[in-house]
Parts: sequence; structure tokens; C-alpha cells
Amino acid sequence: MSYTESIGSRTYRFADLKTLLAKASPQRSGDQLASIAAASEEERVAAKMALAEVPLRTFLNEPLIPYETDEVTRLIIDDHSPAAFAEISHLTVGDFRNWLLSTTTDTDALTRITEGLTPEMVAAVSKLMRNQDLITAARKRPVITRFRNTVGLPGRMSVRLQPNHPTDDVKGIAASMLDGLMYGCGDALIGINPASDNLAAITKLLQMIDDFRQRYRVPTQSCVLTHVTSTIAAMEKGAPVDLVFQSIAGTEKANASFGISLALLQEAYEAGLSLQRGTVGSNLMYFETGQGSALSADAHFGVDQQTCEARAYAVARKFKPFLVNTVVGFIGPEYLYDGKQITRAGLEDHFCGKLLGVPMGCDICYTNHAEADQDDMDNLLTLLGVAGINFIMGVPGADDVMLNYQSTSFHDALYVRDVLGLRRAPEFEEWLESMQIIDARGALIGASSRQPLLEGARDWMGIA
Repeated sequence: MSYTESIGSRTYRFADLKTLLAKASPQRSGDQLASIAAASEEERVAAKMALAEVPLRTFLNEPLIPYETDEVTRLIIDDHSPAAFAEISHLTVGDFRNWLLSTTTDTDALTRITEGLTPEMVAAVSKLMRNQDLITAARKRPVITRFRNTVGLPGRMSVRLQPNHPTDDVKGIAASMLDGLMYGCGDALIGINPASDNLAAITKLLQMIDDFRQRYRVPTQSCVLTHVTSTIAAMEKGAPVDLVFQSIAGTEKANASFGISLALLQEAYEAGLSLQRGTVGSNLMYFETGQGSALSADAHFGVDQQTCEARAYAVARKFKPFLVNTVVGFIGPEYLYDGKQITRAGLEDHFCGKLLGVPMGCDICYTNHAEADQDDMDNLLTLLGVAGINFIMGVPGADDVMLNYQSTSFHDALYVRDVLGLRRAPEFEEWLESMQIIDARGALIGASSRQPLLEGARDWMGIA
């Protein structure tokens, strides 16, 4: 089905729904690279006007990628709930935007319709929204998950402690981990990107974190962010695996480029559940995504990068994850050129994920060759904190020495908690207070060599 919209004497024609969505997207370098972006701001406005009139049920009848050839499309269609969709089935995309922003649409309403939404619907409505609209709607939709602690409660924001090391040196990682904990970070998880996929090295890192966690009774979870097949192998060897990690994308072909399928993810999910390591819940998958991944794998099929990203959240939702992280500026300026595009993408991803019932966090980041700087990251951090982000990254000095990109630091987490009054996961906060790292208000207590954690950790690490 084609779509048309007139502005003045000029009429714009859009060949199909896929083209309409791409032309309606805010400007970004990835869509320009793919030659699917609007040629002018006027064409973009025309596409938005046409998109606003599209009934939501159209997205159920006009798949962007054929059902027969793509397992992600099949997942989206087969798992769709007509009963949950019924409440909004009469709306157009424009009407849906108005409904989302209405003061009478609350958390209960958004929760009721979750299973009735498809990624394409939420991607479409996001294209009609300003940044403040994305923040307003996302804030109404908390997504709460549990493993050893509880993440996503309103008024709280967690941090993934990311103590990466360029050679996977255990002492170096342990020192960064201790540094982060002393700043009150680590309630989302302690997660290491390994420099190697060597099974022995992965197991050694998992064992180190688990030994520390048990010694100090830290109510958090660990993860070594290796390929899911390596994690399965580690579980088979008896390694202490908490969260199961994998990068995912929004098309079958893009996922195949990562060496995964829905069946493989199901196998990993079931293996993780069998270990029964969670104490307050059983959400155990950790997924990472990012706009541009499908395009970089030549697996986008002409679909704009933001809609492809939203489709990845359908994959995530299937496996009831503990955390989902959009690594928003990591792929580079070829896909998100500057700070403005990175900021918009981060807000879009958070909004789309939350509406789909996914526990969204964000690696607020950029590569050194992007037209962005730490002020841009401060802006996005603040906006996402207002929008109710589940978690952010805590990287020593905000500079990841293994992955070579810029992210957010332990200090940045202190900033956003202070200015927005955000607390940590309740179980983790109670532990920090017991270890004399924070006071009853959640504020850091000045570092002292007599703090229980520091007093014993130096000996544990073999540091004088």
C-alpha cells in the first residue's frame, strides 16, 4: 500500500509503510548512509503527517520484513495479543501519541496494552514525538526486574559497574571493581567485557567476582559479556554464571551475523534458569543493542535503523531479561553522527523499550571520532534520569581502556542521583549502608581505611 501527503502544491508519495517510516525518522547519518532518509525537511514533515493518519492495525497487516523469511517478524506477529491490543486498536499513530501523553493514561494503562504493541507501532509513534514527549511517556512505564536485587523501581536508578581491562588482568579488574563499589556503583551488575573469549579466562573472571560477592555478601549479580555459546560452555564446566549475555538485533539475518538464533537464545535461557542462582527473582538474561547494527551487517532490508532497533526489543522481551542496554553511541558517527543524534536515539530507544515492557538501560557513550563530547553525555544522562532509566554504566573515569570509547563514570552516577533524588536498588543500598559506604540518606561517607570493605579487600586482592 502506498501513502501520499501534500504540502502546498507539492505531493509526496511513499511506496510502502517501510518507506514512510524511514522518511518520517529524525535525521541521522545511518539512514542517510542506507539511502533511505528523507531528502529534505519538507519531505520529512510530509512523511510524519502521512504516518500520523496510519491506523495502528495496519502494522499487523503489513509486515516490514516478510513473515515467511524472518523469524523476528514471526515472533512479533505470533506473540501479539489481540486482547491487549483491543483498548487501542481503533487509534491511528497520531491518536496513539495523544493517548500516550494524556494525563489519564497512567502506568496501569500502559501495562495493560504492553503485549498488544508491536515494535513497529512504538517506533512509528516515536517519530511523531518531541524529546519531551518521549521522556513524559517513558517515565509513566516502569519495568521492574529481579535476580539478587530489584532494579527499575520508580525513584531509583542502578549502575552497571564496568571494570574492563585490556589484558583481562584479574588484579586490575578487581581494583576497578572495588573503586566502583566504594562509589556506591554495581547494583545493576558487575559486568566485564573480556578482551578474549578464552574459556579459561572467562571462568577465572567469573570465579573472582563470585568469590568476592560471597565473601562480602554483596546483593548483586555478575556477568562476563562473552558470546552466548561461550557462556553455555562455561555453565557446562560448572562456572558460577549469574546473568547470560548476548548482543541482539532486529532481524534474523543481523542476529545470524552475531552467530545466534532464537532457538540458541532459548537454550541459553533455559540453561541459566536451571542453575537457580537468583535469590529474589529469576530474570537472568542481559542483552545489548544499538541503532545501526542491522545496517552494519547489511541486514536491514531497507528498514530505518530506529525501527530495526525497536524490533530487537521484541527479541529481548521474549526471554524476560533482567537488563537490556542500548549502547547508544558505540557503533560510531556513520550511524549517529553527533551529540544531537545520539541524544535523540537514546531517548527513542528508552521510550520504545519501556513501552514494550523491556527493562531499558543505556550506555550513554560516544566514540572518539564522533562529533560529540562529554557535555552531550551529561545532557543525555540527565534526560534519561528524568525519563526513568533503569540503569547506566559506571566506567572508571568514563574512559573504557579496553573498548576505547567514552561512557559515564562513577562520579556521573553520583551527580544524577544527587540532582534528581534517585536511590539505588533497595537490597544493594542496605548493604552499602551496612558496609559504611553510604549513610541512611544514600549519600557517600568519606573513604576510610577502616571501612569493612576496604579493610578486608586489600588482603583479598593481595595488596599491601
